[in-house]
Amino acid sequence: MQQTGTLRAFSSLYFSTFLMVLGAGLLTTYLGLFLAKEQVDPLWIGALMSFYYLGLVLGSKVGHKLIARVGHIRAFVASAGLVTASALGHGLIPDLTFWLLLRFLVGMGMMCQYMVLESWLNEQADNHQRGTVFASYMIVSYFGMVAGQLVIGSFPELGLEPLLLVAIGFALSIVPIGITRRIHPAPLHSAPLQIATFWRRMPQSLTTITVAGIIVGAFYGLAPAYISNTGLPNEKVALFMSVTIIAGLLAQWPMGKLSDRIPRSRLLRTNSALLTLVVLLIALLPLSGSFLLLATFFFGFLAFSLYPIATALANQHAEQHERVSLSAVILLTFGVGACFGPILASALMQMLGNFMLYGFMALCSFVLFLRLQRVNYSQKQAARIVAAQLSDDYVMASSDVFSSPLAAALDPRVDEQMVQEQMLEPKTEPPPSEPAAVDEQDSNHNEASDATEPANQNEAAQAEPAETTAAEATDTKISEHEAGDEKSQTESLAAEQNVRSETQTTAHNTEDDDADTIVTRLAKRQQQDKSD
Repeated sequence: MQQTGTLRAFSSLYFSTFLMVLGAGLLTTYLGLFLAKEQVDPLWIGALMSFYYLGLVLGSKVGHKLIARVGHIRAFVASAGLVTASALGHGLIPDLTFWLLLRFLVGMGMMCQYMVLESWLNEQADNHQRGTVFASYMIVSYFGMVAGQLVIGSFPELGLEPLLLVAIGFALSIVPIGITRRIHPAPLHSAPLQIATFWRRMPQSLTTITVAGIIVGAFYGLAPAYISNTGLPNEKVALFMSVTIIAGLLAQWPMGKLSDRIPRSRLLRTNSALLTLVVLLIALLPLSGSFLLLATFFFGFLAFSLYPIATALANQHAEQHERVSLSAVILLTFGVGACFGPILASALMQMLGNFMLYGFMALCSFVLFLRLQRVNYSQKQAARIVAAQLSDDYVMASSDVFSSPLAAALDPRVDEQMVQEQMLEPKTEPPPSEPAAVDEQDSNHNEASDATEPANQNEAAQAEPAETTAAEATDTKISEHEAGDEKSQTESLAAEQNVRSETQTTAHNTEDDDADTIVTRLAKRQQQDKSD
């Protein structure tokens, strides 16, 4: 019931999103198929898609100022009018150079529309339903994209009808926004772009977002032409694109749940490795029919989940006051990647052949995997260094107990009987030998001396073994006591070494996200030192 109420509350915004994305998807696929039918060089097809994403990048700045000046509804209406006129201009002037300008204007207008919708949803949604609101927004967007691919299958001749439908879609998207009873959102405020700072703190996330932009931009711009060049009809092309986009939609929920259970950086590495294998199969094997659809399903599942996982990983290491600036950096990074992806892939397709579309994407995903491995290794090394510094600063506590015989009594590894013998039964030293008795009379001393010398010699001879036995026993007890002390010291040192080794083991087994956190804190500390 709560989810139904949420959908009803934002139904006008969702309906505008559906119509807008339907028109955008239809226009992109139409241009790719039309140019492939006219046997235009792939470089031109890639350039058109690159100019579209360039408009998206620059449109973020223009759209922000426009929304702040005239408000959300007026900015949306103006942008929809610009996109409608640009879509019709493709049928009016069939010149590729002029089409580059039109694609740029479409990108700028659509970015402004996206900013209106997403900022409106973000402000009007409550915290307890924000996830549901944006999940519904993404689902509606995917369904609009799929609907655009299915519509193109109804016009195999590729005349002006698809362009008219595109214009109708963007024109009708104004109606739900214009008649909505939702409260008008507050104007946007500018947020500084800290590009270098975020790249130092979040290299894995932003690298993945860049490569995701390259792959997604190349796919949307060149996949229709790629499939058309294989000899398949437009209906099959529409089916191919629809299966890929539906796979991306289905991937959002399970991959999101999976990213909450295992480290996201590890999930990104696994994703990029699997994606490399899938696109290599598509590029090298002559797949067709159901096998091609199955392969592109896995491609869409993996490729379209890179961006949300990387975005979640980036926000995981950002403070609350940095979220707005981080979102702007993420969008800019994705847009820049999407600008270069189509133009580079089309150049390779023109030089080496049609298969290089997926060959280029395989190369990108493999480079991403290597980059993530290297960054992850560097962050783990930094985490180990920090852990080692923390363990080196550890000093065993010192008190009278450690220097007292009670230390042995408190140690469970020491024999209790031996402790009692050492503490409760003190050692008895042998009594010193008594001096010879002095004669009371000097006169008798000389007479008795001769008679007593043999007896004294015999007594001394008998006393020497007794004294030797007592000394040996004393030395034995002393050596045993010293050996016990040495054993206790050795065991204390071993315990201290175990503490250090456990600390190092913990640092070694630290997950990737913890390493990211340590590196992030170090980067923040360096930034604060520079500012001070």
